[in-house]
Amino acid sequence: MDREAQIMRGREAFRVQAWTDAFETLASAEAERPLDTADLELLAEAADMLGRSDHAVVLLRRAYTAHAESGSVGQALRCAYWLCKLLAWGGEFAQSGAWLARAKRLALAEPGCPEYAYLGLLDAELHFRAGEFPQMLKVAHRLPEVGDGTDPDLAASTTMTRGLALVNNGDIAAGLAELDDAMVAVAEGTVSARCTGMIYCVVIGACQELQELRRAKEWSEALAKWCAAQPDFTGVYRGLCRVHRATLLQLGGAWPDAVREARLACTQLTAGYGEGAAGGAFYELAELHRLRGEYADSERAYRDTLNHGWDAQPGLALLWLARGRKDQATAAIRRALAETTEPLRRARLLPAAVEILLANVTDGPGEAASFVDELQGIARDHGAAALRAMAGQASGAVRLAEGAAREALPPLREAGRLWRELEVPYEAARVGVLVGLGCRALGDEGSAALELDAARQLFERLGAGPDLARVQRLTGTARSLLSPRELEVVELISLGRSNQAIAAELFLSEKTVARHVSNIFGKLGVTSRTAAAAYAFAHGIVERDTFA
Repeated sequence: MDREAQIMRGREAFRVQAWTDAFETLASAEAERPLDTADLELLAEAADMLGRSDHAVVLLRRAYTAHAESGSVGQALRCAYWLCKLLAWGGEFAQSGAWLARAKRLALAEPGCPEYAYLGLLDAELHFRAGEFPQMLKVAHRLPEVGDGTDPDLAASTTMTRGLALVNNGDIAAGLAELDDAMVAVAEGTVSARCTGMIYCVVIGACQELQELRRAKEWSEALAKWCAAQPDFTGVYRGLCRVHRATLLQLGGAWPDAVREARLACTQLTAGYGEGAAGGAFYELAELHRLRGEYADSERAYRDTLNHGWDAQPGLALLWLARGRKDQATAAIRRALAETTEPLRRARLLPAAVEILLANVTDGPGEAASFVDELQGIARDHGAAALRAMAGQASGAVRLAEGAAREALPPLREAGRLWRELEVPYEAARVGVLVGLGCRALGDEGSAALELDAARQLFERLGAGPDLARVQRLTGTARSLLSPRELEVVELISLGRSNQAIAAELFLSEKTVARHVSNIFGKLGVTSRTAAAAYAFAHGIVERDTFA
C-alpha cells in the first residue's frame, strides 16, 4: 500500500474510532516521511485513546511547534491544551505549567484568537485542583461563549467547566444544567473522542459527589455503550470511567462486575499516565473487598489508596471497626471530619461517623445525634434523594440506640423506600435490619423476622459476608453462612489446628487454607482464630460434642 493510501486508510479508521488501525496505519506512513500537522494530531489522539500517552505527548509537542512556526496560533493553542492535560495526568505538573506559560506567550501574538479560551480552561482546572473554587468560578465566567460550531470541543469543554465551577460554589441547580448541556453535546457526537471521554468522567464524577445517583446512572449507561463501541480504547479517561462505573455497579449490587472494573482501572491508571487518579480506583476496590468481608485484601487496597495520594476515609475507619479496632476507627473518623469543611464532602463521612460512634461510644449517642442533625441539614439544602436516605437511615439508627424504637421506624421506612427507588440494594438491606430491630424492640417479633429474613436474602445474593453474619447472629441461623469446605476448616480451627495441619488433613495447599480462614473471618465478623472458634461453638456451627 502506498503512503497516500495508508494515510487515507488511517483517516477512515480514525473516523470510525478503530484506534489500533488508525494508529498503526498513520504511524507507518509517518515512519516513511513526517505527516502534515492535521494528520499528526489524528495520530496523537489515536495514541492517547490507546493509552500510549508518552507517544501522544511527543506527537503533540511536534504538532504545537509546527503550528506555532507556521503562524497557526489557534491550532497551536488547541494542541497545547491537550498536551498540558496529558502531562498533568502523568504527574508532570512542572512540565504542564511550562507548556501553559509557553502557550500564553504565543497567544500574545494573536490576542483575538478564539482558541485562547483553551488556556482559560487550563487556568480553571488549576484552581479546581487547588480547591480554589471562587477563583475557578471567576475564570469560568470570563470564558467566552463558543456557539458557532467551529470548535465543538472548545464549546463543550467550556460548558462543562462552567458547570463544574458552579457546582463547587454551591449553585447546584445551575451547575447541573450546564453539565447536562455538555452531555447533550457529547450525545450529539460532535466532539472528539478524547473530549467525550473527559466530559463523561467529569460529569459522572460530579453527579456522584452530589449524590445525584439517577443522573449518574443514566450517563454511566450511555458511557458503557460508548466504550463498548470502541473496545481498544484504553487511555486515561477509560481508566477514570471504570472507576465511576465500579462505584455505580457497587451501588446497584453488581459486585463481581464492580470488582472487575475496579481492578482494570487500577491496572490502567498505574501504567504511567493517570497515576494521579489511581488512588480512586484502589479506594473502590478496597470498599468492595471490605463489604465482602475480604479484610486482608481490603487493607492492602486502602494502603495503595494512600500510596497514590488519596484519602482512604471513611472506608478505612469502617474496616477498622469491622476488625474490632473501635478506638482506632473512632479517632480516624473524628480526624477526617475535623479536616473537612465542604458540606458534600462531610456528607460522605457523616454516616460512617454515626455508625462508628454508636458502636464504640458508651456514654450515649449525643455526638452521633449531632452528626445526624448536620447530615439532615445538608440533605435539606441539596435535596438529593440519596442524601435524604442517608439522613433518615442515620436518624433511625440513633433513635434505636436511644431506645426510641417507635420514633425510629418512620425515618427508617422512608430511607428504605428511597434506597429501593434509587436501586441501591445493599443500603436498603441495611435499613431493613434496623427496621427489624425496631419491630423486635416493640414486641412485634413476626414483622421483625420478615424484615431480617428479607435483608438476609439480599446480603446473601450480594455476597455481603459481614452483614450476612450479623443477620445470622440475630436470627440464629449462622451455620448456613459457610460453604461445606469452610465448615471443615472452622471445625479444625476449633480443634486448635494450624494452617499447615489443616492443609495436610484436607489435602489442600497452605495458601488455599489461608484463603478459607480469611473468608471465614469475614463471614463470621471475627478477627482471630480464637474468636472464630468461640463464635462457631456459640452459634451451633460446631457442636462441642464433636470434640468430646
